[in-house]
Amino acid sequence: MQKPTVLIADDHVMVVDAFRKLLEPYYEVIASVSDGRALLEKAPELKPDVIVVDIGMPCLNGLAAGQRLRDMIPKTKVVFVTMNEDGDLASEALRSGASAYLLKSSAGSELLTAIHEALRGRRYVTPLIKHAMEESFIRSPNPKSPEKKLTPRQVEVLQLLAEGRLMKEVADILGLTPRTVAFHKYRIMETLGIHSNAELIKFAVKHHMSPS
Repeated sequence: MQKPTVLIADDHVMVVDAFRKLLEPYYEVIASVSDGRALLEKAPELKPDVIVVDIGMPCLNGLAAGQRLRDMIPKTKVVFVTMNEDGDLASEALRSGASAYLLKSSAGSELLTAIHEALRGRRYVTPLIKHAMEESFIRSPNPKSPEKKLTPRQVEVLQLLAEGRLMKEVADILGLTPRTVAFHKYRIMETLGIHSNAELIKFAVKHHMSPS
């Protein structure tokens, strides 16, 4: 019987190697990518059964990439494995269509369990984060993330700027002109009520748009 296919998205080589060794007896690991934009390019082409993805990645964070992929390849299951213990972030990931949320401090067997559950249409959340998620839900059952006010392109521009890239670098990565990037930056600041580069970076960090 053919093994289910898995794509790994993480910018740490040692993590990718460890996941590959853990998964390969049970799943076919068909590719790995190290940033969010590469994930958006590769995943629709390969259509894996499951994507194991970190949230803090360069160019486009895993959460934003996962939200985009939900529309592009809706049958693919998304399993987040991250160092981020923020209950609000875990809740947002599941609301956005993720099948599972694990921590990198979780046991390896949890990843196997999470993928197993995801492929059967069920959700899995590591016990390490459940309490924080419950507190998050009690505090704000229907939160509205400021990031949702931005277009997908604006999210990409904001993250790249928050990574310290120059306007020309952002333009080259996204295939835009520097003038267009400057326009996006102006609209982002206008939409979010932000007035300086420092505030822009602070917003990106707070909303998990910078790699960690």
